[in-house]
Amino acid sequence: MTATTDAPAPTAEVIPFSRLVRERSSGSHRDSEGAGFMHGLLKGEATRDDYIALVSQHWAIYEALEGVEPAMREVALVAPFLSPALTRLPALEADLAFLIGDDWREQLQLVPATIAYAARIREVAATWPAGYIAHHTRYLGDLSGGLHIGRVIGRQFGFETNGIGFYLFDDIADPAAFKDAYRSQLDAAPWAPGEQERVVDEVLRA
Repeated sequence: MTATTDAPAPTAEVIPFSRLVRERSSGSHRDSEGAGFMHGLLKGEATRDDYIALVSQHWAIYEALEGVEPAMREVALVAPFLSPALTRLPALEADLAFLIGDDWREQLQLVPATIAYAARIREVAATWPAGYIAHHTRYLGDLSGGLHIGRVIGRQFGFETNGIGFYLFDDIADPAAFKDAYRSQLDAAPWAPGEQERVVDEVLRA
């Protein structure tokens, strides 16, 4: 009689949360990169005014993201994600002063979607810290495709640093290593599966 042993049951793959976010949002990123406006900008078909409009929208978004940072630093869940090296608002304001002039604040033209986006960031910052992190992950995109966009725009309009400071992360020597560390923090966040789904949904909403 031959003894038999039961083979161990296969275990389901545990997907790191950062990978889950990346995979679930990849389609949205491709759609936004291929959208008419960005496609035209990266193909050299947009005007300087088109680019100024984009910088203006970015300013409103990052004014919301970074404007609530002092309060977010007091939240244990959020604090590890906040790094001065990521700060974009001063660069955006310098870009706008270069592109428009010192009165750039009076000339800002924000589209309704941008206004709603900024309002949503402030809302989740006040009521749902994990939702704020969902919006904060856009910095990963800035350190990825954003670097390429900055080079393309610089060539198109003859900018060296002025006008494209938003895309220059001078305080991050190794963007790849920085992104890996950020993703490790996402993976270590103590979220239950249901909360993870909420965060992913918020990333997709953004």
